[in-house]
Amino acid sequence: MISVGQIREIIAQYQKHGWILRRVLLSDAFRVRFYNDLVALSESGAVEFVTSDINAAWFSRPSQGGAGEAWELRRLAETPFALFEVFAADDDEETREETRREMERKLKSSAAGR
Repeated sequence: MISVGQIREIIAQYQKHGWILRRVLLSDAFRVRFYNDLVALSESGAVEFVTSDINAAWFSRPSQGGAGEAWELRRLAETPFALFEVFAADDDEETREETRREMERKLKSSAAGR
């Protein structure tokens, strides 16, 4: 299982490149083990913690060129895996959230296939 040090490195790497931690998906076992550490690692109180079947972190930043917003879903595991999506500036939040849920399903499916 991934360690808190490895999670710290993942978050730091994303932040180094301008990504903001937005949401953390936590299984019950992962929540028991890492919740306090993850709260301490989040730079602001804007991070949402969500119970999930997968352990992953959502990061966002303005897309290159500033025409929208990039979101990346990074699995919190020793083996790196991430899904990426760019939203247009005029995409409504409902459309964005639906796309993020689909990305979570894809990540869960890829983890189950391992």
